[in-house]
Amino acid sequence: MSQRSRVLPGFGLSLGFTVTYLTLIVLIPLAAVFIKSFGIGWDGLIEILTSERIIQSLKLSFSTALIAATINLLFGLLLAWCLVRYDFYGKKLVDALVDLPFALPTAVAGIALTSLYVPSGWIGQFLEPLGIQVAYTPIGITLALIFIGIPFVVRTVQPVLSDIEPELEEAASALGANRFQTIVKVILPILFPALLTGFALAFARGVGEYGSVIFIAGNQPFETEIAPLMIISRLEEYDYAGATTIAVVMLLISFIILFAINLLQAWLSRRSGRNAT
Repeated sequence: MSQRSRVLPGFGLSLGFTVTYLTLIVLIPLAAVFIKSFGIGWDGLIEILTSERIIQSLKLSFSTALIAATINLLFGLLLAWCLVRYDFYGKKLVDALVDLPFALPTAVAGIALTSLYVPSGWIGQFLEPLGIQVAYTPIGITLALIFIGIPFVVRTVQPVLSDIEPELEEAASALGANRFQTIVKVILPILFPALLTGFALAFARGVGEYGSVIFIAGNQPFETEIAPLMIISRLEEYDYAGATTIAVVMLLISFIILFAINLLQAWLSRRSGRNAT
């Protein structure tokens, strides 16, 4: 039996280069982080894992990242839908603005959001009489993470949505499905893997975000102090082992969450493939 021809020959060479590249760029730096964290010893590890301040900062980082990614999941889908399915004046401008958080320095975004939402800011001055404070609260942190995470969802969902033919919706309508049934049973199953990917990317970016958050967070211990700031604080104290240990804890939690999302995505892809056959 002859081997199936490939468009690009040299599988062994390509695979070897890929593995080598990932090892140098990803695996070795991550291994160095784990090895460096071992220098803190068991006593230092227990101190970090039982520190109320560090635990609270981890809770804040992961909870705000999850909330922001969930909000981006909804509004990113709506924005991608409008960009793909409708033609309107200024569409190209809106499409270009989606990528702005990619190009804008995160520190600039943090300063801009802070100046807008402080009690004397353009938006904060209207929220203050209502008793709503955004700057220097977890709400402000979530807002900053929504700002930097929205492009991940839009740019992940947009090409998949573009590939869905409008005739598919027309066929569902012709078979008696209403709009809600068409969205739930036809559109969303196709988009769900892409939505999960966008959610995972936005969440991963939000967990490690530093520049746009520290300005609007206020960095109040036990209230608005994020985990990346705790790492920076340990580094400024030359406690490299402590900083890497906090990073390892964040890495393990993020890996578990992202691995679960990838398993769900793979299961949904297999299920949709079986349904298609």
